[in-house]
Amino acid sequence: MSAPPPVPPPPVPRHIAIIMDGNGRWAARHGLPRAAGHREGVQAVRRTIEAAIGHGVEWLTLFAFSSENWRRPVEEVTDLTFLLRHYLRSELRELAEAGVRLHIIGERDRFGSSLKAELADAEARTAANRKLNLVIALSYGARAEIATAARRIAEAAMAGTLDPTTVDETIFAAHLSTAGMPDPDLVIRTSGEQRLSNFLLWQAAYAELVFDDALWPDFGAANLGRAIAEYARRERRFGARPGPADAPPDGEGP
Repeated sequence: MSAPPPVPPPPVPRHIAIIMDGNGRWAARHGLPRAAGHREGVQAVRRTIEAAIGHGVEWLTLFAFSSENWRRPVEEVTDLTFLLRHYLRSELRELAEAGVRLHIIGERDRFGSSLKAELADAEARTAANRKLNLVIALSYGARAEIATAARRIAEAAMAGTLDPTTVDETIFAAHLSTAGMPDPDLVIRTSGEQRLSNFLLWQAAYAELVFDDALWPDFGAANLGRAIAEYARRERRFGARPGPADAPPDGEGP
């Protein structure tokens, strides 16, 4: 009797995007200032990057600082930007040695010329790495990103370099900050909240969503593994129906 064919491994999402939520609540739960929660969140970033590489994930996008975060108290924004600068300086060599390529999306101009230059330098120094593409969303908001893309397309049409009748989803996506990146297959949000909060609204149109009750500083390899396992259990149809193409309609939605 011939041996049964090998069971294929469960699918691993090519691109995982994470809304890292709960730093402030973690700090409050431990009787610590909010800055301590943000610092502990950096440790969760390190664990998650290592776990993503271990699973063979190609792209990992982390929502680090939203465009709405500028409305927070000045002291907290200062702590966040200081932590970002410290992370770049202390972790860049380790990221490079691990084969991680860094990408930044969002309105980096708002961080000032010095930090903007450090972000560009970090991207350039990791540009040859191929183990994992790490995308950090900074001062990022999906609605602003979509509006900017629409404005760029309108400007190109007015300049005569783009025929507006040719604009389709592919052309529109090429004007987003994520141009050239695959759309996320899986979006994870921590802290038990169940919303996208203006994150990758265009790109996540067909992403699987997983909501984890863990506060971000408590997130680690086990949490990521469970989210990937949940992703593997789901059937992704992208609006199509399973089975033969001529199967009768059954009223099923997306």
